Amino acid sequence: MQCVSRRIVDRQMLHLIKMWLTAPVEEKDETGKKRLTGGKGKDRGTPQGGVVSPGLANLYINRMLKGFRQTKREQEFRARIVNYADDFVILSRGKAKEALAWTQKVTERLQVTLNAKKTSLKDARREQFDFLGYTFGPRWDPRTGQKYIGFGPSKKSVGKITEKVSELLERGVAQPWEAVRAKLNATLRGWKQYFSRGYGSTAYRAVDAHVEERVRHFLRRQHKVSSQGTHQFSREKVYGARGVFRLRTPACADS
Repeated sequence: MQCVSRRIVDRQMLHLIKMWLTAPVEEKDETGKKRLTGGKGKDRGTPQGGVVSPGLANLYINRMLKGFRQTKREQEFRARIVNYADDFVILSRGKAKEALAWTQKVTERLQVTLNAKKTSLKDARREQFDFLGYTFGPRWDPRTGQKYIGFGPSKKSVGKITEKVSELLERGVAQPWEAVRAKLNATLRGWKQYFSRGYGSTAYRAVDAHVEERVRHFLRRQHKVSSQGTHQFSREKVYGARGVFRLRTPACADS
């Protein structure tokens, strides 16, 4: 609250934030029994999913970013911090260990804890790492065999979109095809827009294959087709007459 009060002077807003922080949260334990956590007796952390959490996270990370610049750590560690909310990566040329040690000291002073599972040192020339849905690190050009540093959608991101596609086309969905297709295409377009950077051909191919298969099964059930449906709902028809959005362009698909 001291940190917040340096940025906000409105007493009513400060009181509202304090109420958010001390609000009890109803959770379920391992057995499914409901319980209350947090409340006025808790003086650390924010309720999981609380509306005030993102704002406070940005407030804290901003203190660290300012300290990084003001103490000339950029020059000392030959580094830059790239962050989105409370998720960040420090890119350093040869001083990664020192940068991590500094970060640990600062977060201890701020009384916040680094996520041990997500915190690690990586040599981006030899190892891959994930950040904001992308995987960064060494890659090989399939045409030349040359190694380069690149990035593309992570396996986890591909897994999430294929899972979402399966949900939209699951057996119990009874909506007309036009409505289902509209939701499916909106989801695929949004995913491609976010993952339009870097090398996405392999990920696009995997998602397109999954979409084709799930759409075919969905249409088979809807039209009560007893066969596998590979002729009635071929790839050309799924992405043609049936109007499904394709991540890979025809030019990429033929290469």
